[in-house]
Amino acid sequence: MSDITTTLRERARALMEDGTIAAFIGWEAGRFERQTTPLICLDAADTDRLIFDEYCVNTTAKYVRDLKQRGRIGVAVRGCDSRAINRMIEDNQFKREDVYLLGIPCPQMNDRKTGTVLNKCQDCAHRNPVTYDELLGEAMEETAPQDRYARAHLVSGLDRIARQNIFNMAFERCIRCYACRDVCPCCTCRTCFVDQRNVGWLGKQDNLSENRFYGMIRAFHISDRCIECGECERACPMDLPLMAINKKLVEDMNTLFGEYESGMTTDNEDALRSFSKTDLEEFE
Repeated sequence: MSDITTTLRERARALMEDGTIAAFIGWEAGRFERQTTPLICLDAADTDRLIFDEYCVNTTAKYVRDLKQRGRIGVAVRGCDSRAINRMIEDNQFKREDVYLLGIPCPQMNDRKTGTVLNKCQDCAHRNPVTYDELLGEAMEETAPQDRYARAHLVSGLDRIARQNIFNMAFERCIRCYACRDVCPCCTCRTCFVDQRNVGWLGKQDNLSENRFYGMIRAFHISDRCIECGECERACPMDLPLMAINKKLVEDMNTLFGEYESGMTTDNEDALRSFSKTDLEEFE
């Protein structure tokens, strides 16, 4: 992937030097072997630090929100990143003309510790960016996962008590660091419900009841908007099975309202924000 790295650096530098973009978001090498970290280039010289390899695990889209006041922002996007961009545009976080997208076909990312494909990439059906201004490299053949909802089926076949026990064990470990919320491109509320202390939605206690309340409410909040990128589960320091919850809710949305993938365009009809008389619920 050295060719992609070279092209990425050249195009990002050129776009910054000619004034097309004010900043560029990509990845750079981290402190440790097989580790990368997001890189925000504020100067054309910073683009020499850009890299692209199979360990660029972080999504890039959410950083745009913090930079948009600078002007048009360049972003390196794979399939998941481009869907996140579309999702955030539809949620009015910025406009399409606010970003310049350098698309990169994705070979799937690896876990730096094991060298194996990340869990979040195993279910990926869109290895090519779904939207871009330039495509760097040859598009890859898309291969749909055998079972889009495999993670959901790990728990959906269990009875209520068994499912509850699994998620109780998970949320007992939750430390409420909010990494899942902060990394998620669908979590874009100006003030999250967990931060509204005066309202009393959620207390400060770290216990099973409140951890479970936070986790399930957050999942329901994005259930019709989740782009299935798996960033929440990857960022979780406690290895909670967050995508099992998300995938189950995505499956339910598809069952109730028809086949749908969030973030494929910027004009999605989100199930919980639209109304139709053909919905399963009867209207009098």
